[in-house]
Amino acid sequence: TKMVLGSDIFGKYRVEREVLDEQRLEEVTQRKTYADTHPSLTERLKDSLRCTLPKLKRSVMSSLPVLYWLPKYSVWDYGMPDLISGISVGIMHLPQGMAYALLASLPPVFGLYTSLYPALIYIFFGTSRHISIGTFTVLSIMVGSVTERLAPDMDFLKRNGTNITAELDITARDSYRVQVAAATTVLGGLIQVVLGLVKFGFVGTYLSEPLVRAYTTAAAAHAVVAQLKYIFGVSPTRFSGSLSLVYTLKDVCSLLPHTHLPTLVASAVSMVFLIAAKELNSFLSPKLPVPIPVELITIVAGTLISSFGHLNSNFTIAVVGEIPSGLSSPSVPDVSLFGEVIGDAFALAIVGYAISISLGKTFALKHGYKVDSNQELVALGLSNTVGGFFQCYSVCPSMSRSLIQETTGGKTQMAGVASALIVLITILKLGPLFQELPKAVLAAIVFVNLKGMFKQYSDIVTLWKSSKIDLMVWLVTWMSTLLFNLDLGLAASITFALLTVIFRTQLPTYSVLGNVPGTELYVDIETHREAREIPGVTIFRSSATVYFANAELYLEALKEKSGLDISKMIIYKRRQEAKQKRRERRAERRAKRQAKREAGSWRDTCLDGDVTDKEEQRWTERENGTVFVIPTTPRTPDGHCRWEYLKGGDPDCTSIGWISELQDGDTTTLGSSSEDTLSHDLERVSLGSLGKWTWDIHSIIIDLSTANFIDTVAIKTMKNIFQDFCEIDVDIYMAACQASVVEQLELGGFFTESITKRRLFASVHDAVIKYCSVSLSFYL
Repeated sequence: TKMVLGSDIFGKYRVEREVLDEQRLEEVTQRKTYADTHPSLTERLKDSLRCTLPKLKRSVMSSLPVLYWLPKYSVWDYGMPDLISGISVGIMHLPQGMAYALLASLPPVFGLYTSLYPALIYIFFGTSRHISIGTFTVLSIMVGSVTERLAPDMDFLKRNGTNITAELDITARDSYRVQVAAATTVLGGLIQVVLGLVKFGFVGTYLSEPLVRAYTTAAAAHAVVAQLKYIFGVSPTRFSGSLSLVYTLKDVCSLLPHTHLPTLVASAVSMVFLIAAKELNSFLSPKLPVPIPVELITIVAGTLISSFGHLNSNFTIAVVGEIPSGLSSPSVPDVSLFGEVIGDAFALAIVGYAISISLGKTFALKHGYKVDSNQELVALGLSNTVGGFFQCYSVCPSMSRSLIQETTGGKTQMAGVASALIVLITILKLGPLFQELPKAVLAAIVFVNLKGMFKQYSDIVTLWKSSKIDLMVWLVTWMSTLLFNLDLGLAASITFALLTVIFRTQLPTYSVLGNVPGTELYVDIETHREAREIPGVTIFRSSATVYFANAELYLEALKEKSGLDISKMIIYKRRQEAKQKRRERRAERRAKRQAKREAGSWRDTCLDGDVTDKEEQRWTERENGTVFVIPTTPRTPDGHCRWEYLKGGDPDCTSIGWISELQDGDTTTLGSSSEDTLSHDLERVSLGSLGKWTWDIHSIIIDLSTANFIDTVAIKTMKNIFQDFCEIDVDIYMAACQASVVEQLELGGFFTESITKRRLFASVHDAVIKYCSVSLSFYL
């Protein structure tokens, strides 16, 4: 059927096409069956196990991305930019590796190991061309919380007989902490590999940008507190668990009177120099081909001053200490520690992946290539797993190093090879030269590098203006991470973020749509002035999908927007039907008694045209819907008489003041001039009692364009909507269902003989012009 809407309906806009309901749409487009679109498990298994040469090639190329880009590598085009970029990043690896190792409560040389091995592994398996894998502030702090919890200083105090001396066995403590860090890293890497293999890369999407930024901001606060002991030269008690940050900060404040002044001076001078040099670097960056290696200059200067000034022996300033030259041999991590660190390993895996994929996608979008989220998860997991065997701790990309690699012209992962060579040379030959480096200088580097994270507090102002929900996620994440530590804080943050999603889907925006004249558009009539509601038709839409959590709210909103109280109307209707049946039975009994009297000696004694009180009353039964009218008094000279009738209205109705209710609520007496007047008044009583009983809505169109799925609870709710509204003679139609939703409706047994696919339409406009053209003509 083709429906033509001319200028008399939509002005100059003319529509001439076939109206498509779901059944007709399937006929026209020849929709595939469920079996065609959903192969069986056996077929899918056979297809996955079937080996072909193209499939094998794709599998190998996706598992080893280096095989894709390395054969195409052009030394002439990419060689020099990658070399310059790699050297610049490698120079940054040195100070950051040693400084962030202090955050992990490990000797600085293990920070250099962490900057070497994982970066080499990522080159073979990673898909991002610009991120720099290595140490990172947040992960270093998270590893530090694990190492200090499982290997506190108190467990490594040297004993002399029964007395405990104040001497700490640093060698034994550091050795055990390295084992803890390596076990945590290997377990976290295995978790990442497994998640990547099962295609669970989307898990990073649950960490929204406000959550990640708030988490890193709170982690920066943990980093600051962790470095205060190196800045002031004090030895606070190490706390773990909830509120550990508060207790540690309180202990540091109590030790401030015992600040080691030479250490404080060294820290202050280093921070002033770093801040001034970085500002100069930013000012000159447009004119410089590569940034000035400020951190490396600071480390070299601090080492030279400490070595020639004998700061450790003369002023007791703590220095890095022995740095072994050469590479350590691989060793199997202590598997017995896995049970104690599994929670921390999972948190490290998720946080590291979230930071990695966010940075990777940012650079990929900028430079026009694709990053595979699942392969990135595998690559990061292998980097951590292999690195853990070489005493490395958890790694992920660093924002500062990645920006340097990108801005200095890095084109491919070969820049990572160049940076790894710089770190390797340092470990093999230059490591012992940094033994006199003061730890206060490394702490100052950490402090200054956290400046970017502290700038993230401006997110509060931005989110206040843009989204209060995201602001709540930011604040809850920040507060929970500060108070509950990094692992529990992450769990609490993700839980709250998911609750906000559930809350927003439970309380969506419900709206009634109207037509924009001259178009096929239907928009919210409350927010668009030009939209006009279709007379007799309510077009209802929810801003969220319908599922078990909001199905009941959806039904209530539909009742409110349509103005029809279905429950009250159905109860009223059924009550009136029951009353009608009782009245019919009483009328039948009265008719039988009347027939018996007429068969006897009954005779008419009416004199002068009047009916006396002694005469039997003649029942005049007049059916008026649910009403039976009976004369109860003799006719008066003016032709009027008094009537008793069974009303079809609500017994609680008080809309007509001169109605008096009888005790049983089934009869009412009133004066009337004629049966017509009585019938009209009676109808007014019965229909007006509800206020909305004489409604002008004959159709409701449910717009399901926002629904991307529908569950069994929602299907039952839709069935109830059809049944309830049809019981009060209001037709229900659904429009703009996605194919997946239609399929779920079919599987859920939604369609029956009474609810067919004729009630589903390709668009709202199709539903309107199919069943509501009369109303449209009247409307326009």
